[in-house]
Amino acid sequence: MTVTVYAAHLRRALARPRVLVRDLLLVLAFASFTALAARIALPLPFTPVPITGQTLAVLLSGVLLGSRRGALAQLAYLAQGAAGLPVFAGGRAGLGVLLGPTGGYLVGFVLAAGLVGWLAERGWRLHTGRLFVALLLGNLVIYLCGALWLARFVPDPLGQGVLPFIPGDLVKIAIAAGVVPSGSRLITHLLQRAETDA
Repeated sequence: MTVTVYAAHLRRALARPRVLVRDLLLVLAFASFTALAARIALPLPFTPVPITGQTLAVLLSGVLLGSRRGALAQLAYLAQGAAGLPVFAGGRAGLGVLLGPTGGYLVGFVLAAGLVGWLAERGWRLHTGRLFVALLLGNLVIYLCGALWLARFVPDPLGQGVLPFIPGDLVKIAIAAGVVPSGSRLITHLLQRAETDA
């Protein structure tokens, strides 16, 4: 059933090239936004995990693009880094980063964007309280994936990979929630314009 649904979406997208191009541009734009946010990187002496701006970009990609495009944006970001582009925190690149201590967080980006997007598609972005919960849940997914993977590399994944990042991530969640109304209007305008031009 799911394959049939995706095949129908693909046929519809291919029948309307402008919509396909629009979706591709949105996905690549948010992958680039995540790469730019990774440039904001503050290493901490007690953990291999730096403080970055990436989670802000990840959460916004989900809530503004929806589950499929948001997750695809993060997959595109990971593909860029795996291919050797210096898009990961600190300008790093390569499969070694994905397999290293921070790899779990990077995989969590895809899942978090998908979850936040799925909740946004069900109206959670329209109510401030639900929006905060959706963003918190997305961040929790990143923490969970990151800490589980980080446990292979450090003795205290909670203390070295979660707790130090909570205050900054709460600030990023507040920023994301503040950006969502205007960002949603812009994305909705772009989507509607592509639909009418197609």
